[in-house]
Amino acid sequence: MAGIHITDIEAAINFWRERKPSPDGVTLAPEVRALAEVYALMVYYREDEVSEKGFPAEAWAAWMAWYETTPDTPCIAICSTSQGDDQCKGCGRSFDEVQLWPAMTPAEKRQTWRRITLEDSAWRFNRYAERAREAQAEPATEEAQAAKGPAPQAAPDAPPGA
Repeated sequence: MAGIHITDIEAAINFWRERKPSPDGVTLAPEVRALAEVYALMVYYREDEVSEKGFPAEAWAAWMAWYETTPDTPCIAICSTSQGDDQCKGCGRSFDEVQLWPAMTPAEKRQTWRRITLEDSAWRFNRYAERAREAQAEPATEEAQAAKGPAPQAAPDAPPGA
């Protein structure tokens, strides 16, 4: 059975803290309290993961509400497993993970997400992420500058910014 990693519990707690902030800095929303109890036990027993079996109902409902806000699949529509690769170059999942994804539990999906994020070798985390960053940081081209026309000039005796 798949386990839920402590970082996912933390993310769910932070999700709920943002959604339902404490009115007085002390009182916790019911969702935060339920998840915090699980988190505290994990820390106390020095566990990185908790089984989804036996998860307290209130904490499970709060965790699932957070989970529903996360992307379902890491797929970027460049699946090299269809070309015979054992592991997809696009998303980092194994052939079996790609095939069984619809039947996987939320905890199993989060385990896969965690593994591929830590490996950081899939194109979704490097090649295509870099392209997205480059497009945002790219300076304006000469054609775009020419289309804007010359920059307005301030009168010689006008204060700066006038």
